[in-house]
Amino acid sequence: VVEQGAEAANSPGAVAEQCSKVITMLPNNQIVQGVYQGPDGVLAAIKEGGLLIDCSTVDPALSKDLAVAAKNQGVDFVDAPVSGGVNAAAAGTLTFMCGAETQDTFNTAQQLLEHMGAKIIHCGGVGTGGAVKICNNMLLAVSMIGTSEAMNLGINLGLDPKLLADIMGSATGRCWSVDTYNPCPGVLPNVPSSNDYKGGFGTALMTKDLGLAQDAATRAGAATPLGSLSHQIYRTMCNNGFAEKDFSSAFKFIQKKDL
Repeated sequence: VVEQGAEAANSPGAVAEQCSKVITMLPNNQIVQGVYQGPDGVLAAIKEGGLLIDCSTVDPALSKDLAVAAKNQGVDFVDAPVSGGVNAAAAGTLTFMCGAETQDTFNTAQQLLEHMGAKIIHCGGVGTGGAVKICNNMLLAVSMIGTSEAMNLGINLGLDPKLLADIMGSATGRCWSVDTYNPCPGVLPNVPSSNDYKGGFGTALMTKDLGLAQDAATRAGAATPLGSLSHQIYRTMCNNGFAEKDFSSAFKFIQKKDL
């Protein structure tokens, strides 16, 4: 990146000293909090009037806390997690789910995010972007496990996996996990399942997001029985060598469970 004209910095704060707008995308709550509120963090250096956009998938409560800290310094904060996967990232067609306190703040963030995504949505105040994202990823985990079970059952019944996926992709079972990101190796090209589950969205990250969803469900008093079971399955996968594999490796995990 430096060779292409960017300037290097040795800490998040060093970046914030030179920028009025900062965008972050990080793995978990602890790292996000450290980058923003650590000794050399963004909030220690960002100037009044700045804009912070965090595209990480974290607890909405953390996003709200960071927004309060930013506001105390005269800085706007937006939580803007993304969806779409690696193919959408490469194509610049990601969806950004934004939580911003005002329309003006959202409009400013939108102008930046449009360089990376095709759909930039204002979900409400800070924290609502993260809320949408954890709901989406909980559903994604449930649908991926269901698709993996259906593909595995069909293969064990003697069906051709490509034929099965093609039919389900135009029938009532159609979903993204079937027709765009199928977990069965060889069904689709250019997806992790056809590359030994390398790349894509890691099982460990999906497990983290399902944990966020369960924490939020507990606080909200919302029943999520399939979300809870999916969390258990992905945790078990992490403990059985799948943590660094793409989350669609649920298919391979289920195959190993066959009697």
